[in-house]
Amino acid sequence: MNTKICFKKGKLKVLQVSDPQDLSFANHTMKAMLDKAYDTIQPDLVVFTGDNILGNHLRDARFGTYHTIKTDAGEKRRMIKAIDHIIAPLEKRGIPFVFIYGNHDDVNSITKEEQAEIFKSYPTCVMPEQADPNLDVDTCYLPLYSSDKAKEIFRLWLFDSAWHDKIEKRTYEYVKPEAVKWFKECCEVNKRATNGIGIPGLLFIHIPLPEQMNLLEPCPNGTGGIRIRLDESETAYRLNSKLAVGALGEPPCVLEKNTGLFDEVKSDGSVLAIVSGHDHTNCFDGTWNGVRFIQTACASFRCYGDRNRGVRLFELDEENPTVIKTTHFTYSDLCGDGFLSNLRYIMDADGMQKYKYPLLAATAIGLTGITTGIIKYFRK
Repeated sequence: MNTKICFKKGKLKVLQVSDPQDLSFANHTMKAMLDKAYDTIQPDLVVFTGDNILGNHLRDARFGTYHTIKTDAGEKRRMIKAIDHIIAPLEKRGIPFVFIYGNHDDVNSITKEEQAEIFKSYPTCVMPEQADPNLDVDTCYLPLYSSDKAKEIFRLWLFDSAWHDKIEKRTYEYVKPEAVKWFKECCEVNKRATNGIGIPGLLFIHIPLPEQMNLLEPCPNGTGGIRIRLDESETAYRLNSKLAVGALGEPPCVLEKNTGLFDEVKSDGSVLAIVSGHDHTNCFDGTWNGVRFIQTACASFRCYGDRNRGVRLFELDEENPTVIKTTHFTYSDLCGDGFLSNLRYIMDADGMQKYKYPLLAATAIGLTGITTGIIKYFRK
């Protein structure tokens, strides 16, 4: 799909899906949640913000961690299936999408470029081409155009924040200096082209920037904070209510090295918010030092999470593009809070399915046997 992404009657809805972490065997609870989100919200664009697949487990057996796939070709076949689970629902509905990678995506034998080609094979992929060989394939920006398609009025910045060195067998987690330099140069071009005003936008990144930690404050033990080890000491922290609102469910796992992206974002001033994922149970919105941080909880039901599993909507207005409205929709918001919805959540929401489903089946068989025995007894 090479068409421009344009506002429709002055409005545009962007849906963030973070950490779906699917495999070649789909998680049907997450799929049901995402299907409901697409049909209810009807987004104009979906942004997958990393850990789109659980790349380091592609070779695993259905249950447990024993490797059943022995070859790179087999691993790639499983990757294709895993990606299809999250993209096919968009293809069915004709919803455009873009993506960035997370720390789990390329921990396997397939390169990021090869993985990008799988995503780009779908007609609804609107990922911009990356012309700079110094940048990762998912570091780029997507222009959003006015309703009349005449001019760019908004911009989605996409940043790579983690990569796996396949020789060293190590994952690095920071924004490469070349990407920060590229961002600065692009912003300078924007300013010159718009008489110093710039084009407003959102910046999507998988792993939060280190500066996001400034939204927290220490709190007395026993007051409900999250214990975080900094330096050699461990202290309880909570969100600073004067700076942020939302849920802090785990210690933030930020980039391992600071390469100056925050400073460039603040200096330029056109980015309305830095939007991240990665931390599955953290979901909040705050501002520090003039820069807004939006943290979104995971969509995954395959890995750890909380009741705030879900997706985040950004609503943009052509008449007032510097003001964004954002809403986080949880599983319960989308799928309801009835008995069957809760049962599905309980069965799928803690990564223990491989124990729960056999136990449930055994229990059902046992109850059936007991019931049958009782009936036979009273028929005698």
